[in-house]
Amino acid sequence: MLSSPQQEAVDAAITSRRSIRAFLDKPVEREDIARILDVAARAPSGTNTQPWKVHVLLGAARERLSDAILAVNADPEQARAHAEEYPYYPREWVSPYIDRRRKVGWDLYSLLGLTRDNKAGMAAQHARNYAFFDAPVGLIFTIDRIMEQGSWLDYGMFLQNIMVAARGRGLDTCPQAAFTQYHRIIADQLALPEHEMVVCGMALGWADPAKIENTLLTEREPSSGFARFLE
Repeated sequence: MLSSPQQEAVDAAITSRRSIRAFLDKPVEREDIARILDVAARAPSGTNTQPWKVHVLLGAARERLSDAILAVNADPEQARAHAEEYPYYPREWVSPYIDRRRKVGWDLYSLLGLTRDNKAGMAAQHARNYAFFDAPVGLIFTIDRIMEQGSWLDYGMFLQNIMVAARGRGLDTCPQAAFTQYHRIIADQLALPEHEMVVCGMALGWADPAKIENTLLTEREPSSGFARFLE
């Protein structure tokens, strides 16, 4: 059993995790990245299949991928030729999910001073995804195409472990489904074999406390709103 201070430290690592959208120009030690991944790999997976594959992009490798995607993203005609390989979001939005989606979007844009008619500003903010929000470490996650839905559930627990382990070291992250649109560019840049499918990306680094977007704190439904206790 963990001691009270240990329990508090675990809770703090989880509850302090946020999606950070501006990072300092400060490197992360390779040894720390490896240790975070080693810790995260203790995530459970059905029959210990461990379906995760991680591509760690640093320095020039990160810049090459970002430049390749941003060049296409800046051209609407080219961008339309790229689409997600799997549906991350529902095909039909209903309440309360659409309400939460809209709220977090407008909360972020309001912090950045972006109004509803500033389409160019919103597009520019979205494009920052592809520069990993200037984080020194870019992570691209892939999975073998042969794996099924259960392995994707396992993958989510692995991703959460990375983000919590990073917080335990004072680092921050931003998980990024935005990369899935450009999976063909990613496959080309990273020389992925055909049997590997892009799951998502993630920025990893030191949060910039001076950036207003990093003050965004999203709301969470209390357990009383989503849990049933049966006796």
